[in-house]
Amino acid sequence: MMKKWGYPLSAVVLGSSLMLSACGSAETPKEEKKPEATQPAATETPAATTAVDLKAPIEDYRKWVIEQTDQLVKATESFTAAVKAGDMEKAKKEYAPARAYFERIEPIAESLGDFDPWIDAREGDVPDNEWRGYHKLEKALWETKSVADQGAVADQLLQDVKQLRVKVESVEIDVKMLVTGAVELLNEVSTSKVTGEEERYSHTDLYDFAANVEGANEIFKVLKPAVDAKDAALSKEIETRFAELDAALTPYRKDGGYVLYTELKPDEVKKLSQALDALAEPLSKMGTIIGG
Repeated sequence: MMKKWGYPLSAVVLGSSLMLSACGSAETPKEEKKPEATQPAATETPAATTAVDLKAPIEDYRKWVIEQTDQLVKATESFTAAVKAGDMEKAKKEYAPARAYFERIEPIAESLGDFDPWIDAREGDVPDNEWRGYHKLEKALWETKSVADQGAVADQLLQDVKQLRVKVESVEIDVKMLVTGAVELLNEVSTSKVTGEEERYSHTDLYDFAANVEGANEIFKVLKPAVDAKDAALSKEIETRFAELDAALTPYRKDGGYVLYTELKPDEVKKLSQALDALAEPLSKMGTIIGG
């Protein structure tokens, strides 16, 4: 953006100087100051400032993604160790909290190739012979009720998660990716979490629901300075809707986690869905506002 607008502005100043020189007037040194007086009126400054202002927040977001992935590796190591040891109760307890780290950074994982289907595919999302990851172990823990033959799946999951950690170091993050990622995270909630489809065996959907929303909110924090500059009212509305959705989730928090999704009544699911829709509508406007 700075290159696009910088050259025409220089051309205006240079052209004015040449015209004054051609006149040969004795007043030329004084006249050369006139173009400088009009220079601050150029429209390049706000756009340039916005671009510069987002560099630090984007870098902070990158650090946050790396921290989340570090925690994902650590949690997955513990979870897969429990699976391989046949400690099903421990594995069940650690399953949803471990997955939450992945759900928060899912837009980044999706941008890095096949990590999302490797780690997060549900049964039926991929051919049976290619199915692996967390949900395959979920089925073994809650549906089949045996992890005796899941050692290789556990090893592969841990390997995939560790490889994701390596890849996030070099991921390129820009405004367009962030805008799209925030919207897609909420779409994930509305299409699979609200319906109870994501965690069909464990019913731990609210962990995923909350983690997706947290991930979208983290992205909004990055983009907020740019949204503030273009539409402060929209920024305030998005902030308010995030707070309202968090408040809607509060009654279902329990022991540092969440109740099973099957414990929610239809009207409670409807309220969560409405709070989600109320956030999704203004959040989807960010791309238009800041040009993402």
